[in-house]
Amino acid sequence: MIRVLIVEDDFRVANIHAAFTRRVAGFQVVGIALTAADARRMISQENPDLILLDAYLPDDSGLTILGETDVDTIMLTAASDPASVRAAWARGALNYLVKPFTAEQLVDRLTAYARYRGLLAVARRQLSQEDIDLAMRHLHTGDRSATPKGQSAVTARLIADALRAAAGEPRTAAEIAAELGIARATAQRYLAALEQSGQARMSLRYGATGRPEHLYVERR
Repeated sequence: MIRVLIVEDDFRVANIHAAFTRRVAGFQVVGIALTAADARRMISQENPDLILLDAYLPDDSGLTILGETDVDTIMLTAASDPASVRAAWARGALNYLVKPFTAEQLVDRLTAYARYRGLLAVARRQLSQEDIDLAMRHLHTGDRSATPKGQSAVTARLIADALRAAAGEPRTAAEIAAELGIARATAQRYLAALEQSGQARMSLRYGATGRPEHLYVERR
């Protein structure tokens, strides 16, 4: 379970962020801090895994809090000026989401964070460059606010879910097309987009005759 602390000075907005977070399996909201002082106290007491942090707090800047902690942090703030964004990156923010945003945008980023965290948590050895690159790709898969031109967000999500449900077993475009009731060419196009974005891995299966078949699995 990923323990989340929400730091937001408006209690109504904080409760909305908490509700969005609770939609994501594997996340638990362990507290809401309305001030920087509350945030410092709760970071120490609750030992969160992730902070959702506003830059604007009544008694101090959230960016100051960010510079004081080594807890993974995603900025959720109305501060969109270049200086604030640069300061957040420099002080270690893993992501930056500008208000107002939708539940789907936050859920996508939290889901991506969970994949990133899982990739690093399971490593019981020195990480290769490929391991690091893969973790970083997963961390920012949720940043894509739109599917590629000409594609449906609903279809893209269904195909991604079909790969996830396979639990690491390779799937072909024909299998997914039959399962979802769509054309094989459509499934192939969406699967290729998932592979290009780093969300899926493609391999080839060679038969006795004809062209090799593409196999896809979700990147974990």
